[in-house]
Amino acid sequence: MATVYSHPPESGRDGVVLTDHLEDVAERVGYVVPQDATTPSGESLFEVVETLAHVHDFGKATTYFQEYLLESRDPEFEACRYHAPIGSFAAYFALDARGFVTETCLAGFVAVAKHHGRLPDVADYVVQRTHRREGVSGEGQNSAERQQAAIAKQLQNIDEHAPDLADAVFYNATGGVSSWGEFYDAFGGLLGEIESIVATSGSTPGVDQEALSESCYALVLECWGSLVLADKTSAAELSNGIETTPASYDANRPSLDRLDEYVGRIEAEANADPGGTRVERLNHFRSSARSSVLENAETFADDGGGIATLTLPTGMGKTLSGLSAALAIRDRRGGGRIVYALPFTSIIDQVVDEIEKIYGTDTTGRLLTAHHHLSETTIRDERQDDPNEHDGAADDADRNDDIAGMLAQSWRAGLTVTTFVQLFESLAGPTNKQSMKLPALRNSVVVLDEPQSLPLDWWKLVPRLVAMLTERYDATVVAMTATQPQLFDNATDLFDDVTELVDDPEIYFEATERVTYELDPSTERYIEDQADPKSYADATAALLEAIESDESALAVCNTIDSAKTLTEHVTDAYPGLGNVGEVYADELDRVGSVDGIDPEALAERVSNGWNRSLLHLSTRLRPVDRLRLIETAKELTKRGYPLVTVSTQLVEAGVDISFDRVYRDLAPIDSIVQAAGRCNRSFESDRGRVTVWWLDVPGDQAKTPAEAVYNRSVSLLPVAASTLDSVRAGDGTLSETDVARSAVESYYERLHQEKNVGKQTYADYVDDVRADELGRLSLIDQRLTIDVIVCRTDDECTTVESIRTAWENYEFDRVRTRLDETKALRVSIPIYRADSEEAQTLDSLTQVHPDTDIRWLDTRTSRYGKYFEPTTGFVVPDSTVEARFL
Repeated sequence: MATVYSHPPESGRDGVVLTDHLEDVAERVGYVVPQDATTPSGESLFEVVETLAHVHDFGKATTYFQEYLLESRDPEFEACRYHAPIGSFAAYFALDARGFVTETCLAGFVAVAKHHGRLPDVADYVVQRTHRREGVSGEGQNSAERQQAAIAKQLQNIDEHAPDLADAVFYNATGGVSSWGEFYDAFGGLLGEIESIVATSGSTPGVDQEALSESCYALVLECWGSLVLADKTSAAELSNGIETTPASYDANRPSLDRLDEYVGRIEAEANADPGGTRVERLNHFRSSARSSVLENAETFADDGGGIATLTLPTGMGKTLSGLSAALAIRDRRGGGRIVYALPFTSIIDQVVDEIEKIYGTDTTGRLLTAHHHLSETTIRDERQDDPNEHDGAADDADRNDDIAGMLAQSWRAGLTVTTFVQLFESLAGPTNKQSMKLPALRNSVVVLDEPQSLPLDWWKLVPRLVAMLTERYDATVVAMTATQPQLFDNATDLFDDVTELVDDPEIYFEATERVTYELDPSTERYIEDQADPKSYADATAALLEAIESDESALAVCNTIDSAKTLTEHVTDAYPGLGNVGEVYADELDRVGSVDGIDPEALAERVSNGWNRSLLHLSTRLRPVDRLRLIETAKELTKRGYPLVTVSTQLVEAGVDISFDRVYRDLAPIDSIVQAAGRCNRSFESDRGRVTVWWLDVPGDQAKTPAEAVYNRSVSLLPVAASTLDSVRAGDGTLSETDVARSAVESYYERLHQEKNVGKQTYADYVDDVRADELGRLSLIDQRLTIDVIVCRTDDECTTVESIRTAWENYEFDRVRTRLDETKALRVSIPIYRADSEEAQTLDSLTQVHPDTDIRWLDTRTSRYGKYFEPTTGFVVPDSTVEARFL
């Protein structure tokens, strides 16, 4: 046979020789799997994955595959070109020959079989791929039997055309203890041997899920993720002639000393005096809390790590304390990377901004990565001048030239700031691409910021995944929030002990009391008989009373419809009110670019033009606009400007903004406490006021927003309302400590004990190695949505037009790159029925290009002007006079 390629010559580049690729992938295993990592049976995980690397593309040695690469295919042998199936049997054989336990061999079998795909229901997949009925041939064979016949042809083909290559592969894979000839002779027997591991007895075998251990899922993930990362990066680098070095996988470690210096400067400027002003006392407690956390984190690490909680009130500097703890634990345990996970993309940017300031870096280096669906995720490599993206066919799927993006999305930086979606969906049934980040979790420190935000259905699965992190990946996990949801304390079957890193959280909650809670009469009526919610007219009167008193006010609504309805009532009731959204739109028209808008200058323009103003925030505004508007609101409230902001829940978690009064529509207690964190945040007054009301139905909907959102699969509102009622003082008020501590603790205890929240089925999927079912789960409510790129400037429209032109010119890499640049310009519109009027209306918008469902909207044109309002963002027009808001 001529030269045997793993990837063919293309576009003037040399092809990659198969043996070079196999050896290179095996070498890269050493970059991603530590030498001391072990399987659940105590075997060397490095040796396991190295073995898989030597054989994973072995099936490419056939003439069938080589002809496929060179595009001279014979349809008669199409089934014989697939290389992963034969590689999976070679993997099992090689691992078994080297003496690894049966479950490890089985994990290697699945990892190689799926190194271009997603993980299956492991037990069922193994039975399906290995069962062979006696006496069945030809047309009577099922797909698995036809595949087995194709493998037999591949074996014969290799033996005829590349026996020396096969000898070398099996010598390397088995360490010389077995050979190509032995595998060739053993294949027929391997089918029955592998099948018997997970099959019930009988002529028509079933699947025995109990045959696999509870640690099997983690083992499959470890093998698969490591192999996929080594394989994809090898294919990308070798295909482009880039020099291979271990440094490609290395991280720059952010230092604790640098963070200490930064905090020290803040404390020196803040005058952390326990006997000074209230703000100075707050700074004193922040300093005390961080010192306590650091000391306890070091002790916790010395004791072996595991899982810890960090419980501090809003405004006590949890971000810096949590980072300090993570760095200290990493250093004491000799760990690797830090992963800082948050519930929402809306608060990632401010965390990243602070880290960039501390370390004088950005997110394109090896120290810091920001990874979420709106981010441009890349690690710049000085060895690459112009990395270009490339996607091949299914058998060539590992060939991706974007090395920088690949490494960053594999979390190879020293610190990755990401979302719960990226973290937990990469542990629960990840895609092939998501699997590449799993090796980075080994010996890592994972910070979970605001874990109470995780969907209730996942509350039994998350502890199971965290246990996998601590037990199999030797990671340390810190759950950090003011409202601990008791996720891990209640999982006594998984965790012997959960360590609290704050000596006495009560001290800090009492020291930071900034607000008083009160229950609106509408909430009292909900407690009594769940009748007569608060009208929008009455809610408007309360908000206007606040700004007439020269105070700022925030109203947090439970739905977009509710927020829009309240915004309209406020606008109608106060015709002279300034509108921040309209001023922003005017400024955007003037400067022609969002980047050209300075929030401080915009705030100046608002305050000079109007005595009082209104701001509306929701996810119908583009992410890029929301960020500028929130920054403008921060500037206005800092000045003591009377601003009323009507928002959905997007402002609750981590948005550093402070209002004199906060009004929260009835919700679970953790959401109420989070909203209260936006009130009197920097002690602008002695006590801020947080009012919990129960807002009425907007428009013609059937349920109040609170009931529609929080009384679905589990009725949360009755538990929340009665718990709040139980901590009320005689005058009807509720102290901040009573709500944030007593009510929160009682609320979560009741959810766990009375409601038994969380789906046990999800956790069982892990134990049963049902990766297929885990892959169907999502942390995000899976509704039908249509993404729309909303273009408000000439440059934004030009970007979309360039995508359309690139598509017409078959420049698909450029299409993908430019589409990524539009993520911050998009809104996602839920469609509740595919045949609805809304769906048909949105379907009339122009596709960005013919092969995508993404639409685009030019707000500058009169034809589509009705789809957009400067104040409330994207709207879906219908046949009525008023545009209905989804």
